[in-house]
Amino acid sequence: MAETSGKPSKAGLAATSWALLGMLSYEEEVSGYDLKKWIDWSVDLYYWSPSFSQIYTELKKLEGLGLATSRVERDEGTRTRRLYKITDAGLAAVTEWATDSPVDPPVLKHSVLMRMTLGHLSNPARLKELLQEYAAYTEARHRKAVEDAEGAEAEPAWAYSVLALRWAAKYYAAEREFALEMMKDIDEADRILQTAPKGSSGRARTTPGYWREVEKQVEAKREAD
Repeated sequence: MAETSGKPSKAGLAATSWALLGMLSYEEEVSGYDLKKWIDWSVDLYYWSPSFSQIYTELKKLEGLGLATSRVERDEGTRTRRLYKITDAGLAAVTEWATDSPVDPPVLKHSVLMRMTLGHLSNPARLKELLQEYAAYTEARHRKAVEDAEGAEAEPAWAYSVLALRWAAKYYAAEREFALEMMKDIDEADRILQTAPKGSSGRARTTPGYWREVEKQVEAKREAD
């Protein structure tokens, strides 16, 4: 599982692996369960929260690549748990990734905005309900990000994590404001929609081929700029 140069192969490592290595870089022995709770407390607010099975799969991969080691700890009873620790090679790999790896642009998969895009198939009342639900969700996430940032401030080693959590708090606060603002704009959008020609289904239809004209206009503007 290693390259001929003697260095472990990092090809194919998922984002989960890098996040786990980053958490292990504090040089504390932790279990997969600990790492899951840690992710739910922090990374989940601005990236994602992998399942336990994903975490254990990636930990096994990291161990196989020589980037982490593990040992089984037994308590005074019959319970056991596997603890993971980063290796020197793992610390070097995650340091290189965090410092020199190209940054992938964020991928926005906003289901609420997709529902707004398809608003002509719904109705203003239902769309407002969705936005209200989303506003409540983002308010809860904002509150969690603020609380977690405040909790992390007591640990000097998490100084940069605090910055990320504060960013997350600002993001959710802004999303809430966007949702509330869109709620005010829905009635006007519906008024404009009612002026659109209707298709055989009775719903709004576009002018056939008009999107091509829009594409030409956008390309012409880009060339002019």
